[in-house]
Amino acid sequence: MLLLGPIGFTAPWLLLALMALPVLWLVLRAVPPAPFRRRFPGVALLLGLTDDKAETDRTPWWLLLLRMLAVAAAIIAFAGPVLNPQDRQPGTGPLLILLDGGWADARDWPRRIDRASALVEDAGRAGRTVAVLRLTDAPQAPVFQAANAWTGRVGALDPQPWAPADLGQWAAVLPQDGFDSFWLSDGLDHPGRAALLAALEARGTVTVFESPRPVVTLRPAVFEEGVVKVRALRAVPAAEAEFEVSALGPDPSGAERELARVAVVFKAGETEAVTDLSLPPELRNRLTRFEIVGLRSAGAVSLTDDSLKRRKVALIAGGGTREGLQLLSPTHYLEQALEPVADLIDGTLEDVLLASPDVIVLADVGRLSVSESDGLLDWLEKGGLLLRFAGPRLAASDVSRDAEDPLMPVRLREGGRSVGGAMSWGEPKALAPFPENSPFHGLAVPADVTVRSQVLAQPDPDLAGRTIAALADGTPLVTRKPVGQGQVVLVHVTANAEWSTLPLSGLFVQMLERLAVSTRPAIPQAGDLAGQIWVPAAVLDAYGTVAQAGDVAGVAGEVLAQGIATGPRDGLPPGLFAGADRRVALNVIGPETVLAPAVWPGRIPVEGLTADREQALKGAFLAGALALLLVDILASLWLTGRLRAAGATGAVLALCLLAISPPAQAQQTGAEDDALALQATTAVVLAHVLTGDAQVDALAEAGLRGLSQKLAERTSIEPEAPIGVDLDRDELAFFPFLYWPVTATQPLPSAKAYAALNRYLRTGGMILFDTRDADVAGFGGTTPEGRRLQELAAQLDVPPLEPIPADHVLTRTFYLLQDFPGRHAGRSIWVEASAPDAEQVEGMPFRNLNDGVTPVVIGGNDWASAWAVDDAGAPLYPVGRGFAGERQREIAYRFGVNLIMHVLTGNYKSDQVHVPALLERLGQ
Repeated sequence: MLLLGPIGFTAPWLLLALMALPVLWLVLRAVPPAPFRRRFPGVALLLGLTDDKAETDRTPWWLLLLRMLAVAAAIIAFAGPVLNPQDRQPGTGPLLILLDGGWADARDWPRRIDRASALVEDAGRAGRTVAVLRLTDAPQAPVFQAANAWTGRVGALDPQPWAPADLGQWAAVLPQDGFDSFWLSDGLDHPGRAALLAALEARGTVTVFESPRPVVTLRPAVFEEGVVKVRALRAVPAAEAEFEVSALGPDPSGAERELARVAVVFKAGETEAVTDLSLPPELRNRLTRFEIVGLRSAGAVSLTDDSLKRRKVALIAGGGTREGLQLLSPTHYLEQALEPVADLIDGTLEDVLLASPDVIVLADVGRLSVSESDGLLDWLEKGGLLLRFAGPRLAASDVSRDAEDPLMPVRLREGGRSVGGAMSWGEPKALAPFPENSPFHGLAVPADVTVRSQVLAQPDPDLAGRTIAALADGTPLVTRKPVGQGQVVLVHVTANAEWSTLPLSGLFVQMLERLAVSTRPAIPQAGDLAGQIWVPAAVLDAYGTVAQAGDVAGVAGEVLAQGIATGPRDGLPPGLFAGADRRVALNVIGPETVLAPAVWPGRIPVEGLTADREQALKGAFLAGALALLLVDILASLWLTGRLRAAGATGAVLALCLLAISPPAQAQQTGAEDDALALQATTAVVLAHVLTGDAQVDALAEAGLRGLSQKLAERTSIEPEAPIGVDLDRDELAFFPFLYWPVTATQPLPSAKAYAALNRYLRTGGMILFDTRDADVAGFGGTTPEGRRLQELAAQLDVPPLEPIPADHVLTRTFYLLQDFPGRHAGRSIWVEASAPDAEQVEGMPFRNLNDGVTPVVIGGNDWASAWAVDDAGAPLYPVGRGFAGERQREIAYRFGVNLIMHVLTGNYKSDQVHVPALLERLGQ
């Protein structure tokens, strides 16, 4: 390749043709221009005369120069000009390209792929074979192939959400033949890097490409001294730097939002930064993850688990503390075990129920009043955990004797069992190993834990299924039963050391953790996780994006504990793992992870990723030659007098400018916007969101066309033809109503579109989200459309929602409705939640809800299919069967009419003036 400054030529011998330009100049100079044509009647007198002496004129020099430049541009174009030509590496042997391919590469993965693609292209030009290795994969011998075999495969590579393992294993599988290597390093010193580098150098030259961008990560957040400690880590000590960390979690409506933001500052020369984040318990318990703002990497994301969540626990004892005998207090050991890891609540039972605790512990409480029992039952139905401990009071009472008490898991025998008692043991009993169906399974039972006394359970048929811990002789020690969404657990010994040594052992704290009474703020150890299969609830990809676990298999507790200690790996991705009683986060960066920067020997050339790419200039020179030839044509026409008319000259110039200038997109867009505004504001227009799926968009348009026809037939509303709305381009304020069919593959709106959508919702617009999945799994369920709806609505300012109540205004704005079917039957739709103080007045058929229009309606009944009609007004899709199906279609139309009337009139039908007519229609 011939290099002339920043430009090179792939076929420089063609430039020799430039030497012929002077000869061409002389030839063209000698050729006269075309003669002028003059119409003169007297020229007829000259016919037949001959001129012995002919004179020629010369072509103007500027026209010759124009033609020379056109020919030179064409010659240079075919010589293959290239901007920023790369210096080719010598040699024709095989080329091995290595990518670390871990989470640290994700921050600039596109640039790494561009660099690797350029290397493959260069090898293809040189006729070299290529092999590409991603070091996060299992070690296997590289296979060298022709460069064109890797052209598409390199672009399809993705980073993995874990770091390379022992790189020394790769050295053992390398072929013995010679080859050159290019290593795209992530900048970290992974185990075995030196061994792999030595093996590569033994086979040929090695060049390293490394990004200058710093590697910044987050350690798992911990709760200490009443605040959340947020720790950031960087690989290379450098100048002072500041990063923002965002704390994310669901809001009360379930949508994920930023709950807090805090700045972490690395001081000059330090690699770790710590900052405190103070949050109220309600917000702290909602945290799901922390992430460094602006960094796309799994290392910049730290998932949170139960270690940050402090449950509210109420401790209630059956008797007062004995003066001077603190160790004999019924709640002393409970307080010592729970105070570091839970928020303890004091007060009477009725008082603590008002605080909605997560757990209520009754230590030797016998009889409860009717109001206390009713309050506890209501609390249990909503998901509370009632933990009861036995004691002298409970043993002496008649609670749960003849009939099982609702607040007890089993029936009890009178009295109790103790060493030396009526039903005596010869000696204190030890604990039996915990069965597999027990939440305590996997916990080691210390040999010094013994039981001297206990309350006995009646041998009922359900006793074996409710026993989750027993003594060595099979006597139940801990029993449990579900009550509604909650559960009742009874420990058949006291919460202090009077009846057993259990409260004195570490097993006592572990059992409380397994029962979800408390959470351990420290990182779990192998013993804490053993004995269970942990199912992934969510996983992280290399870019730090949280996704559903899908088909990722569960792992044993011992494997998960090893992953927490050493980091994720192939088959054990980072994510949130759920057990029977708690959730554990496996993050890329653990509490003891050390980021060591890669230090390369001086003999290894290290380049950056920002190398200039070659750019072919052939097209640009050919376009220039064509433009010069067009100018030459115009000049020749002008010289011959054929462009004498000003109008003809202007027309030709306009055509040339039109040919070489880009279309006036802005003017066209402005005209389209004006047309859209005129169409949408001169009449009522129903609109649907364009999803990118042509079939779904056509169905939505047909559905709104059918609904518009019914509105014109039955109401005073006469809508125009429906319009498809592009969220990124069109103004939404023109439309009172948007129908949004949700597909599993539609792209997320841009930031600009989300801003427009939130502005639309806040200013009175309504969006009907239709997942079209028959709501088979309930709102926010597990269908692909339901999951996509959650992702679409994550950044929308959606108010709290509730299933539509029976007295909602949508049930009576035009028709009286009880169901809201589409192509699928069902009443389950979600609307904005009613005000907490909305009460129904006696004698009224509904509450006073005259407070505006619900901004969103969510369902999955596929209303567009039920509304859709063809150009002749006939239904496009069948609904149900026979008369019942047509009746369902009619109710679907009525729901659509009610919906549009609600949008246009608000909660007008909630006014009391309509009460007499509604009561008459309702038959009251």
